[in-house]
Amino acid sequence: MRADGLPDTAAHPDSRDAGDSGDGEDTGRSGNTGNTGDTGSTGDTGSTGNTGDGGDPAPPPGLVVLGHFDQPPGYGVNRPHGSASWLFTWTIAGRGRLWLGGARTTAGAGDLVVLAPGVPHGYAVEPGARHWQFWWVHCQARPSWVTWLRPYGTGDGMYAVTSAAAGVRGRVGAAFRRMHADARWTGTDAPPAASPPNPQVAVAHGSAARELALCALEEIVLLTTADARPAAPRPGLDARIRRAQELIDADPGAPHTVRSLAGGVALSPSRFAHLFSRQLGQSPMRALREARLRHAARLLESTDLPVERVAAASGFVSPFHFNRAFRERYGEPPGAYRTTHGDVSG
Repeated sequence: MRADGLPDTAAHPDSRDAGDSGDGEDTGRSGNTGNTGDTGSTGDTGSTGNTGDGGDPAPPPGLVVLGHFDQPPGYGVNRPHGSASWLFTWTIAGRGRLWLGGARTTAGAGDLVVLAPGVPHGYAVEPGARHWQFWWVHCQARPSWVTWLRPYGTGDGMYAVTSAAAGVRGRVGAAFRRMHADARWTGTDAPPAASPPNPQVAVAHGSAARELALCALEEIVLLTTADARPAAPRPGLDARIRRAQELIDADPGAPHTVRSLAGGVALSPSRFAHLFSRQLGQSPMRALREARLRHAARLLESTDLPVERVAAASGFVSPFHFNRAFRERYGEPPGAYRTTHGDVSG
């Protein structure tokens, strides 16, 4: 544990090939739940006690799961293995604190905080706060959202978007309520009417409900990022590690290795792997794998390249490993993802 009470998230270096890694996400075990309302088996249950080494569970990938919580002091969620999906939180009242890898932030009313998958994370009521009232959503983010969120990145895949305009907050709140209603739509009759926030967790099972819910979340991301002020760069991140991130993001399909990335920033491979993992909470090869999967998703959305060429262009030597890794991350195989999310017209 660190002095501030947050877990030590340093990961061990991993020199395996990122394209061929087939490790799934370990979502951990649940301890005593500290949330209000009935969250069911896919909700963000949280804990007020000791959850054990596995941490708190997260919803499986491929689902859109959301809820509205108003939590008292002592509530917290800890996922030392991260989550297979993105997590969006929007604070209505009170204060919360969130961490992802080595990045940390506090959230007050009107703040949208987004946590990328695959990195250890957690969140809790801010010490000294009387409560934390917030919306949360687990889903697979559309790749275009990362472009809008990037100016608000604070490191490690955390994005902190601060919005002060009361008019925007009202619109965002309405979008969350509509999203909560749309997620419960069965596809028959009329969609449920948007209602005041309630503690029930909504899970969008059908494709229509899922897409409607994601459209509402896209509106939320657009509204908040258009009105917000960018977060200050995270202090303390080594310039060489930041440069390595830039090398990965600039060309995720390149045959990067720990040795080549270390050479690009003038560090020995062992020192680079240790520093990268300590500062970012994941190994260089894990970060590369996530970047390759995001790149593949963008290609599937915006091109008609065959899946095998998408895999190769994204740095995956084996189409089999690409299909397995993509399904683990996005909850569906590449072909089905393109059918659902693709924008290419014939």
